Amino acid sequence: MPFSILHDRVPALLRDVAATVIMPRFRMLASEDIVEKSPGEIVTLADREAELRLYDGFDALGLDARIVGEEAVAENPGLLRGIGEGRVWLIDPLDGTANFAAGREPFGLMVALIEDGVPVAGWLYDPVNGRMCVAQRGAGARCNDVLVRARPTGHNRPIAALATQFMSPDLRAHIHARAARRLDLVPIPRCAAEHYPRLCLGQNDVALFQRTLPWDHAAGVLFLTEAGGHATRWDGSTYRVGDGKAGLLAASNPGLWARAADVLLGAELGLNQLEQRAA
Repeated sequence: MPFSILHDRVPALLRDVAATVIMPRFRMLASEDIVEKSPGEIVTLADREAELRLYDGFDALGLDARIVGEEAVAENPGLLRGIGEGRVWLIDPLDGTANFAAGREPFGLMVALIEDGVPVAGWLYDPVNGRMCVAQRGAGARCNDVLVRARPTGHNRPIAALATQFMSPDLRAHIHARAARRLDLVPIPRCAAEHYPRLCLGQNDVALFQRTLPWDHAAGVLFLTEAGGHATRWDGSTYRVGDGKAGLLAASNPGLWARAADVLLGAELGLNQLEQRAA
C-alpha cells in the first residue's frame, strides 16, 4: 500500500477513534472506568475501547503486519517476542492515561509502523488541540500538513524535561543534580505524544527517558529525527524497536544532544554504571 494512502487513512482513523471513544469520556469517567493494571499503572475504559477500534482499523488496511497494542501486551506480554522482526503496527491508544483519568491535558494517540525494528512511519495525535504530527522515514516530518524543522528554544541554558520517574530515588537525585548545573529543568508532560513535539516546536531542547516501551517512543523518535532532531540510546547507538538497550536521550539538534550527553551521560557517571543503577 503506498504511503500516500496511509497518509489519508491513518489520520482519519485516529481522529475518528478520538472523537467517538476518547473525547466523550474526557472528564466523564466513572470510578469503575479506571483500574490499576499493574502497580502504579492505570488503564481506563477509553484506553481499552480505543485499542480495539484501532486494531480493527489497522487490520482492515491489509498490510500483512502484526498489530501490537499496549493494552494487549498488558494482558499477554508474550506479544513482545520478536517485536523487532518483520512488519509491525505499534499502537498506544491513549498516551498520558494518568493525565486523562485526572481530567487534565496532555494526552494523545500514537501509532508507528515498524519494519525489522526500524520505524518507517509514525503518527502522534493531540485530540484536544487537533494537532496531528506525521513522519515518514526519509521524507520528513509534518505538523497539521506543514513541514516541520526542529528548532531549539534559543535559551542560553538548554531547557530539559527528564523522565526519571522510573529510576531509583538515588539515581534520580543524582541525574537531576548533574542536570541542574548546566540545564534548566522543567516538568515532564507525562505524555510522550506531547514530549517529542515539544522538542521540535521550540518548547524544550532536551529529553531523557529511562523506560522505553516501544509504543511510547517509536513514533516520537521518528518524528523528531525526521524533523532534524537527534535521538539515540544512552550508549549513542541508533534506536531500534526490540534492541534491548537502555534509555533514550533526545534533543532538538545534534549539538544540543552532545551538550546534554556530556552532562547526563558523561564520564563521571559512566554508561555501565548508569545502566546498572537504572535497572
